[in-house]
Amino acid sequence: MVKLEDIISSRGKLKILKVLFRRGQANITLIVRETGLHHRLVSKHIEELKTANIVGERRYGRLRIIYINYGEPKARILRDIVKTLDIS
Repeated sequence: MVKLEDIISSRGKLKILKVLFRRGQANITLIVRETGLHHRLVSKHIEELKTANIVGERRYGRLRIIYINYGEPKARILRDIVKTLDIS
């Protein structure tokens, strides 16, 4: 189980969330480009965020679209935290 504290303490996860909060949804390539993180690290973080039910994924063939799961209360809390901290 991924805890909220684990997400908040990870600068990489927060960068990914910032992109998703700003754009609404994005594919992995766009997230990599906008965060400056390595593709493998972004994929790992996204899997952890999916496990925590913070993000969801839609697949269109090989294309993976990642989006925020606003049905999860932790996602709304993280949105406020990211907005307050203004993570770069």
